[in-house]
Amino acid sequence: MVPEPPPLPALTRAEGELVDAYLEVVDLLGKINPSRSTHTYGALRAAQALVGRAVALREALTLMHARGESEVHADTLARALRVLDGERRTGRVTVPDPHAS
Repeated sequence: MVPEPPPLPALTRAEGELVDAYLEVVDLLGKINPSRSTHTYGALRAAQALVGRAVALREALTLMHARGESEVHADTLARALRVLDGERRTGRVTVPDPHAS
């Protein structure tokens, strides 16, 4: 049986949208990453989708700003990203270590 992940920290709706949009952008960048991709078509499709997800990311931040959420609570958002497997997902954006097996 797989252990249940920890619960997400309490987030405003805009913070939740920010985290979701950020991870979607990260996932697309991971698919585009030339050091990790194997086919141009998949990278092309991800690049095309990236535009829309970047707009969603901008809109989430705009909404936060408009609502007076002027500070980013980095510790809380980092906990949310960890719960949503953000460390693994962001790792696909980097260049792989040539010494890792």
